[in-house]
Amino acid sequence: MAAEGPLLIASVQQAFRLMEAVGAHEGGAPAQQLAREARLPPTTTYHLLRTLTHDGYVRQLEDGGYVLGDRLDTLQTGGREQTQLSRVRPALASLRDDLSAAAYLTFYEDGEIRVAEIVDSPQAPRVDIWVGFEDSGHATALGKCLLRELGDEARNDYLSRHALADLTPRTITGRSELLQRLDTSPRPPVVTDMEEYSLGTYCVAVPVFRGQTLGSLGVSLRVDRLSYINHVRDRLIPAAKRVTRGLSLTI
Repeated sequence: MAAEGPLLIASVQQAFRLMEAVGAHEGGAPAQQLAREARLPPTTTYHLLRTLTHDGYVRQLEDGGYVLGDRLDTLQTGGREQTQLSRVRPALASLRDDLSAAAYLTFYEDGEIRVAEIVDSPQAPRVDIWVGFEDSGHATALGKCLLRELGDEARNDYLSRHALADLTPRTITGRSELLQRLDTSPRPPVVTDMEEYSLGTYCVAVPVFRGQTLGSLGVSLRVDRLSYINHVRDRLIPAAKRVTRGLSLTI
């Protein structure tokens, strides 16, 4: 009995063939020509073009021709980001293993704090993320690091859209106090939170950059390891420089 090959979805293959045909014509091409070049029946071609146009992967011009749509830029941007993250994961893993602490990488994008990567292990578990980092910038070292590096306008914009929720008894919930703490943080560029997000955990973070995009690199540790904080700072700063270099590579 012949071995079965992999299950292939014909409609997916057809859609990609059609997009390859569309991409070969910078000035656009009509559906009938695309059907011939993609070796597809006209009816199938029209159905696929309608779907791809609806989802933004293909765009129809005024003369009826088709070109690739803007949605592909999202895929390309995501692919570049994954390539960049693959370059810096070894640095994050090395930091995790060196400090026996989970490592976190965040970015400030479109006015929000986004977690791009968390590298942990059974020996170095991540903090329980019970409130999303995007809404807890005032309470996490990662978020406060971003807020401190932002300009006044961007910082005020974020704070105007996110309440300073009382996450633990140690959380700073007053805007004036938070801003004062950000401006007077000891030993810059290091920022800490001491059980402000989660009781029993402290975090340390420093800024990183992906081109013009601001980010932060941090680690979380149990408070019974607070005596290690100077060692953490000494390891975190050079790790952030390596991460920034990795994120800055263009190929």
